[in-house]
Amino acid sequence: MAFNDLLQQVGGVGRFQRIQFILVVLPMLLLASHNTLQNFTAAIPAHHCRPPANASLGEARALEAWLPRDRQGKPESCLRFTSPHQGPPFANGTEANSTGPMEHCADGWIYDNSTFPSTIVTEWDLVCSHRALRQLAQSFYMVGVLLGAVVFGCLADRLGRRMVLILNYLQTAVSGTCAAFAPNFPTYCAFRLLSGMSLAGISFNCMTLNVEWMPIHTRACVGTLIGYTYSLGQFLLAGVAYAVPHWRHLQLLVSAPFFAFFVYSWFFIESARWYSSSGRLDLTLKALQRVARINGKREEGAKLSLEVLQANLQKELTTNPSQASALDLLRHPTLRRFFFCLSLLWFATSFAYYGLVMDLQGFGVSIYLLQVIFGAIDLPAKFVGFLITNSLGRRPAQMATLLLAGICILINGVVPQDQSIVRTSFAVLGKGCLAASFNCIFLYTGELYPTMIRAATVLLPETLNQPLPDTVQDLEDRRRGKQRRQQREQQKQMVPLQASAPEKNGL
Repeated sequence: MAFNDLLQQVGGVGRFQRIQFILVVLPMLLLASHNTLQNFTAAIPAHHCRPPANASLGEARALEAWLPRDRQGKPESCLRFTSPHQGPPFANGTEANSTGPMEHCADGWIYDNSTFPSTIVTEWDLVCSHRALRQLAQSFYMVGVLLGAVVFGCLADRLGRRMVLILNYLQTAVSGTCAAFAPNFPTYCAFRLLSGMSLAGISFNCMTLNVEWMPIHTRACVGTLIGYTYSLGQFLLAGVAYAVPHWRHLQLLVSAPFFAFFVYSWFFIESARWYSSSGRLDLTLKALQRVARINGKREEGAKLSLEVLQANLQKELTTNPSQASALDLLRHPTLRRFFFCLSLLWFATSFAYYGLVMDLQGFGVSIYLLQVIFGAIDLPAKFVGFLITNSLGRRPAQMATLLLAGICILINGVVPQDQSIVRTSFAVLGKGCLAASFNCIFLYTGELYPTMIRAATVLLPETLNQPLPDTVQDLEDRRRGKQRRQQREQQKQMVPLQASAPEKNGL
């Protein structure tokens, strides 16, 4: 509790905490835009084969002569006749124009530009046999997210949260802007991978830096507000994508603001908790005194000194920061159990969440409307999750949100494809539960891991109103303390039994 007392001494949730929280969280508005950006920049419009260049018939007759029809009477997307088909159609307009030798679209495609005038699909013909390349672009982005979580998580524990955020903002701005001007598909994928890496670092360090500057009683509120910022970003993406349908302009619009984030991030104050865990007591003192001045607690800040910090932060100072590494996640039994449990939670939540939100066209409704609905469901879902998290604890909230999400997704999987409204409804409910789960797991991860490796359900301990662990030893002490309490309770239960034994013998 020592560091929490120091935070209260320099103002608790004062002017500094409010200002830095807003500035750190603001980029989260565009994090949602980048995560689901390809729903719009890689949307697949209606398309069909282009007739041969030497076709001499009129445009309407050429399409009718060269294009076979599917069962709904629409032109086939990926096939055309090898020669003009002159036979008259049957009454239903499908049968007579569906037979004859066919070939793939050798002369490219014609796209319906009424809804999506320009996407990476229409620019680089990522349809039919090349359709898998569309998913490949998103896969590159998610690989970047994975690499960024590992690389920038480790760097944040070595270099600090502030410096890594500064680097991430610049990388996102540059890579996102370069993706908007990519001359070809491989270059686009490369820059999307770099964007995924930096955005993962922003996501983790945004939560970490804010949590480490906040007193214990505000952490659940902080996590929920960050989650709501992400949800508002989903509304923002729907409006911006509708107003700016050209994919290059949209890509540039959601990337350029990170240049501004990069500029003002130099004014962030590094986590004093990270300074102390790194053994840099002089910088810890400077950071706390600076925060005290901003919060109007100059006198309280003046009371702090290196001697006071040494007396209150003995555990941080006795731990060798150079010995802390990501290998501690596997080396220590307590951390190892947390690591495996949290890894399963992250995988389950992320796999289901992104599986729902990254293919909005698959639901058969307007993707702009669905993007708004997916953002709207977050508002009540995250509020209910906050109430459960703050009252019953993190573990019940995590268990309940994942269980309900799993039920909704399973039901959605067995609903027939033609019942789009039912499928969409269960998908929306499941997405809301997963959004609340994300809020909880972000907070849970930050509270369970010690400061030295913080940026790298049933079996997890409760963290409600518990101080943040600064060292691995803190976790071991907490576990041993729980074991000692259980032993004392068992001994108390044994005492009445032992006292009643002589009476039974006397009888």
